[in-house]
Amino acid sequence: MGQVIVDVQNLFKRYGAITAVDRVSFQVDRGEIFGILGPNGAGKTTTLEMIEGLRVPDGGTAVVDGIDVRRDPRGVRARIGVQLQEAAFFDRLTVEETLQLFGSYQRTMVAPETVIDRLQLQDKRRSWVMNLSGGQRQRLSIAVALINDPRIVFLDEPTTGLDPQARRNLWEVIASFRGEGRTVVLTTHYMEEAQRLCDRVAIMDHGRIVALDTPRTLIRTHAPRTTVALTVLEGEVGYASLPGVRHVEVANGEVVLSSTDPMQTVYALMESSRAGQIGFHQLRVEDATLEDVFLHLTGRRLRE
Repeated sequence: MGQVIVDVQNLFKRYGAITAVDRVSFQVDRGEIFGILGPNGAGKTTTLEMIEGLRVPDGGTAVVDGIDVRRDPRGVRARIGVQLQEAAFFDRLTVEETLQLFGSYQRTMVAPETVIDRLQLQDKRRSWVMNLSGGQRQRLSIAVALINDPRIVFLDEPTTGLDPQARRNLWEVIASFRGEGRTVVLTTHYMEEAQRLCDRVAIMDHGRIVALDTPRTLIRTHAPRTTVALTVLEGEVGYASLPGVRHVEVANGEVVLSSTDPMQTVYALMESSRAGQIGFHQLRVEDATLEDVFLHLTGRRLRE
């Protein structure tokens, strides 16, 4: 493990009878991309806002780059960049003017053209914010988060609402922060995003962290099975008796097999096909994902 730059211990926040964040603890190492994965309402945004000094916790501590957030929130904010889930910009300011405005609030300001180039907004430098696409607004939000050259960048659902291409373009930008020596803490409800970007992931549900590790270790520990799915034409075999198969599900014309030994399962299916016991026109093998981990840990899918 590297040097800890964010240290959160027993962070707690309640609104009336509702506990939004329930004794959350985790550490983030310098230079890593750390993700908090969970559905809407899990407490992700509230957790980030307490660490950023934007919301006062009811209990627990958050130390960022050696500074206690409750004791010196301004000192923390001078070291971090923040992209909020819903950024409020002035519609009739240009991209460049927006960056100059937000930079003027900081102790240190990077030249606006530097972050404009960094986020590939050169063609929109003099465009009003109201004329930007959703992906361009998200890039502007992240440019604002970089205007003070922060050591740590907090990104709250950075790609929500974007089309797949715009989402992948932002993934490339976020991944490049690691090479610049920045630490990134991001929240997301996209399992692929967490799996693709993050060195480690905390899975959060109902205000609690239910698991924390690298994506690969989480999958290996909590969802070690591979899925073998086939569209059956005719015939029948005892799917549950096939080697490696631990669970059989039939849905939407497909037979879905959960297997701990997919190679042996597929081999047995091919042998059954050659013997005329079964016919199928499509077969696919899919590795487990963080969605499967969440289902295993909570009993429901991430989007439910």
